[in-house]
Amino acid sequence: MSTPSILFVCLGNICRSPMAEGAMRDAARRAGVQIRTDSAGTGSWHIGAPPDRRAQSTAAKHGTDISDLRGRQIDAQDFYDFDHIIAMDAENMADLRSIAPRNATARLSLILDHVPGQEGRSVADPYHGGLAEFAAAWQQVAAGAAGLLGKLGEPKHKSSDEP
Repeated sequence: MSTPSILFVCLGNICRSPMAEGAMRDAARRAGVQIRTDSAGTGSWHIGAPPDRRAQSTAAKHGTDISDLRGRQIDAQDFYDFDHIIAMDAENMADLRSIAPRNATARLSLILDHVPGQEGRSVADPYHGGLAEFAAAWQQVAAGAAGLLGKLGEPKHKSSDEP
C-alpha cells in the first residue's frame, strides 16, 4: 500500500490550510501513520509567504510548528499527485471543481466532511478576525484532520465529490 497523500486548500494558503496540514502531520505522527501532506491556495497572493503569525501562534499553542510552510498556489498536477484534496470551504471547493482536469485522480472533499455531523460545512476564514477566530478554525481543522486520518484505513470508494 502506498503512502496516502493529502493536499489541504484554502484561499491564500496562510491560515486554514497550513493549520490543517500541521494538524494532520501531528495527528499522523501520534498515530504512527505515514502520510505525505502539503497545502496550497486557490489564489496567488501569498506565494512564498510563511503562514500568518496568528496561524503560527495558534498551531504552536497546540504543540504544532508550521513556521516551515510556505504559501503556494494549487496547479493542475496536484490533481494527480495527491490522493486527497481537502478544501476548507464551499467556495474553494467550487474553485477546485472548476479547475480540476477531466481525468483527475484526487478525491475532493471538504475538511468538515470528515467530522460526523459537520458534513458540508465550511471552516470560516479567520484572516480578518482575531485570535478567537484562529482558535475556532484550529479546532475545526484538527477535528477534520483526525476524522480523515481515521478514514485512511477504510476501503476506497468513489465519492460523489470526485471530479
